[in-house]
Amino acid sequence: MVIDFKTIQLTDYPVKTFEKIRYADLDRQGHVNNAIFSTFLETGRVEILRDLALNEMIEKSEFVIANLNLNFINEINWPGTVEIGTGIINIGQSSIKLIQSIFQESELKATAESVIVQVDMYTKKSKPLSDAYKSAIEKYVFNKK
Repeated sequence: MVIDFKTIQLTDYPVKTFEKIRYADLDRQGHVNNAIFSTFLETGRVEILRDLALNEMIEKSEFVIANLNLNFINEINWPGTVEIGTGIINIGQSSIKLIQSIFQESELKATAESVIVQVDMYTKKSKPLSDAYKSAIEKYVFNKK
């Protein structure tokens, strides 16, 4: 699936959340440090991964990031908030591929694609997603109309 992030708005995402920008998030140039962008993306991922209704379905496993492709579009400034849109674009055997966008005042600031893998807590090896879990996360699939 080829994603044209320039045409996607926050309202297109199935999951929307926000973060308050802290003064401590700034770098020497006075804008948000690029490392903080990953923290903003984590906030969006957690909205899906820590859905309490789904946690029971991933018994004795956890999710780890296998790949993160982050594209910086424009700087983020303090004070204010950022809005994070998150959606699933692929559900694999043991992995989930996400797309995300970060906005400030409706302006696109960054985009990301990531792959997260379900891992057995004891063996630390990938673990297949159950059919029930796959069905339950369908509500988070990105489907721009």
